[in-house]
Order: sequence, then structure tokens, then C-alpha cells
Amino acid sequence: MKYSPMLKINLFSLILSVLLLSSCGDGKQIDSSKIAFDNVLKSKNLDSIRAKKDELNAKQQEITSQLKAINARITTLDENSNLPLISTLTSKFEPFIHYIELQGNVTTKSLVTLRAEFNGLLSQVYVKKGDKVIKGQILAKIDDGGLAQQIAQMEIQRDLAKTTYDRQKRLWDQNIGSEIQYLQAKSSYEAQNEAINQMNQQLAKTRVTAPFSGTIDEIFTEQGNLVTAGVALMRLINLDDMYIETEVPERYITGVTKGKVVEIEFPVIGKSMKSRIREAGNFINPSNRTYKIEVDVTETNENIKPNLTARLRINDYSNPEAILIPQNIISEDAEGAQYVYTLKDVANNIGTVQRVDITTGQTQGNIIEVESGLTENMQLIKEGARSVKDGQRVRIDTIE
Repeated sequence: MKYSPMLKINLFSLILSVLLLSSCGDGKQIDSSKIAFDNVLKSKNLDSIRAKKDELNAKQQEITSQLKAINARITTLDENSNLPLISTLTSKFEPFIHYIELQGNVTTKSLVTLRAEFNGLLSQVYVKKGDKVIKGQILAKIDDGGLAQQIAQMEIQRDLAKTTYDRQKRLWDQNIGSEIQYLQAKSSYEAQNEAINQMNQQLAKTRVTAPFSGTIDEIFTEQGNLVTAGVALMRLINLDDMYIETEVPERYITGVTKGKVVEIEFPVIGKSMKSRIREAGNFINPSNRTYKIEVDVTETNENIKPNLTARLRINDYSNPEAILIPQNIISEDAEGAQYVYTLKDVANNIGTVQRVDITTGQTQGNIIEVESGLTENMQLIKEGARSVKDGQRVRIDTIE
């Protein structure tokens, strides 16, 4: 509680007078009282000492009661003591860096489940879980059911058809023989050749090969099992080109773009790193109004695996000179206009409330950016902002 200087002087004088009157009438009485007190304190008479204690307690209670009465009277006479008590903060320019926080999953384009394309017995599995393989390497073999022998027989027939065709072509080039004989030989050879190509394509489906270099992550079907087309045989993965994929709300489309710096955290493994957006999608999903981005995983770690959860912090907006205030001091009127209360004509910790309309921008936690309405070094009402009104006089609480 704050008092005016004159009241403080009067209060001090009144208290001093009470103390003097309650103790003695003049200096001689003070000395005699002290001598009497010292004598009682030195005496061995317990009853005298207790009586002195009771006397002092009575005087203390009387002084306390008088001080309360004096304080009450000061409150009644001091008009400033009834003013609402508020606290303030001073507006200033400071850097503002806004982040959006998203959640994504680690993935890779080099992840595939290899499936059977041919019906038959899985006769050979040449790899085991954890093996490193190279692109084109044969990983498993499905029994072809005699398909290779059929192709061998068809190749013999093709060779015969080719011999016949070559002979008929030479004769036709010399204008010997009929055109129909030449065309029949040519058609027979080409048809036989096409049939062999188709059979070779079927035979190739009995060999399971690696589409890229990587690691065998899982074997789903063991050697000796019968398989049909579409059955999962094994999973192949390459962890050299992993990235994080997530969806971004469309309202951030101008701030979250290719090349933006991203802070990545993997909560499960306690790993953090920095990266950049390597790709920002050009399509907005109409069902949830988002677009996809890809963020490179820049550091290798054996615990970073596909489908691992990642938290992303992306700086989508920065302002080197922003005025930032707590959101909870902002009010809004019936028309939706936002405003804060400031102080004017401040003297001796007493000021007048003034409403100032503002427009706001980005938020970060409980802090919001003020785009217009405020300047530097303005006193804004913080505590008590909800209980004051424009033009009201208030008292500033200087205790932090």
C-alpha cells in the first residue's frame, strides 16, 4: 500500500508520540523506567519479572491496536488508496521466430515386398534375413514345372522353322517358288519365335531377383512351400535414402516450402537433427486440405527405421522487429475488434487507463505478435486488464 509523503510524515509523528506517551512523560521518566526495567531483570524475584512481562505485553497490544486505527484512518483520507491496483509491462521491439509443429513418419522409396509371380513349389531360397544383396541378384527360385524343357523343345522347332524360312527367302529373292510358300515359312518362324519369347517371360517369373541393392529385412515364405502368384516371399529394404513424410495444412503453403530448415526429433530414440524440406507437394488433398512434404534424414543411425515417428519444427515466419504481448491481456468488443489497455498521464505510480485498438498476427504459445496499434515503450496493463475501463484512474503495483 502506497501513501502520500505528508501522510507518511504524520504517521511517523503519531506513532512516535504514542510510544513516548505510553512510556513516560519526559527524558527523566525514560531513564527511570529503564533503570526500573534493569533492576527487575537483574532481580531474582520471579513474580516481579512476570509482572513486568505482563505490563509490556499490555503496552504492545495497545500500540498494535492504535496502529490499526491509524492505518484505517489513512485509508479513509487517502483517495488514491481506493484506486484499483494493476501491474504493467512495457512494449518493445524484439525478434519473433514462429514455428509450426508437425508429426511425420520415416519412410523410403527403396522398400518393397517381393511377391511370387508364378504358381509352384518354392524350390530354392538363396538368402536369409539380414543378408546384403545387389540389384539383379537371384534371391529365390520357384519350380517351373517343366517349362524350361518345353522352351528347349520349342527352340528346336524354331531353329527348323528358321532354316525353312531362310531357304524360302533365298529362293524368293531369285524369283523361284511361290510367294505363299515364302510367306508361310516367314510366318511360321516368327510365330515360333514369339511363342518362345512369351515362354521365356513366364520362366523369368520363376526367378525372384532384387530390384535394387539393399538388405533382406524379412523372409515370409520358407523354402519347400507351395506358392501362388501374389504371395509375399520376402521384404527388401535400403536405408541409404530415408526421408520423413508428413502433411501440412494448406494455410502454411506460402511459409512451408522446398528448402526450409527443419528441426527433427525422434522421441522414441532420443535423437535430434536438422534438415531441409527436399520436396513440397503440388497437390492439395480436398478431403483434409493438406499437402505433403518430404524431409531428408541427414544422419545415419541404426535405430532410425521406416515408420518411426518424428516430430518436426519448421520456421514458417520471422520478424526481426516485432512487438510481442501475452494473449491473455487482449480483449475483444461486440464487433470483434481487439484492444488492450495502456496507461497515460502517469505520475507517482498513478495513471489513467486508455483503450488502444490493435491488429494481431502470428502466435507462439501464449505470445502474440501485434501488427499495428502499439509502439515501443508503451505501458500496457497486465494484471488487472480485465477489471478496468477506459478513462479510469488506477494505481500501479511496483512490487514484482
